[in-house]
Amino acid sequence: MTLFYQFHFYLFGLIAVASGVLFVTRKSPVAAVLWLVGAMTSLAALYVMMGAHFVGAVQVIIYAGAIMVVFLFVVMLLNLGHADALADIRARGGRFAAGAAGLVILAFLLAVARQPLPRATPDAQPANAIVPVAEALYRDYVLAFEAASLVLLAAIVAAVVLAKRSART
Repeated sequence: MTLFYQFHFYLFGLIAVASGVLFVTRKSPVAAVLWLVGAMTSLAALYVMMGAHFVGAVQVIIYAGAIMVVFLFVVMLLNLGHADALADIRARGGRFAAGAAGLVILAFLLAVARQPLPRATPDAQPANAIVPVAEALYRDYVLAFEAASLVLLAAIVAAVVLAKRSART
């Protein structure tokens, strides 16, 4: 493992652990969910660095994207986050950390852009890795896949019912 990859592996690992700790320690549920998105995105970067590009993409699309949107929707629908509880991310320290993270990401993108693209080898075919997963998911486990979507739908409906019930009282 080169020094470049080793540095970024430890960097994303540190970001994932720090985001996980911040997720657990936040008082505001909205801020906590946003820190969880950061942790999941860092995990996706780790997966990509280990060569599991499909798992990294699924991590971002499914977990950091869709499921976190559902979590934020439910949290905002139940009105669990209050404006004064978000003060922890509006302080100067939060702005400094966001600026530093932006500079690190910009430096990473510039470093990656300067490297030559790897040549495709016959044994490195990501399509051949995705086909068995897709076939298993949509053929063998389609019932479990659809059941999971119904459970998520039931959670959203329950959140709407609870929000309407609390609005009436």
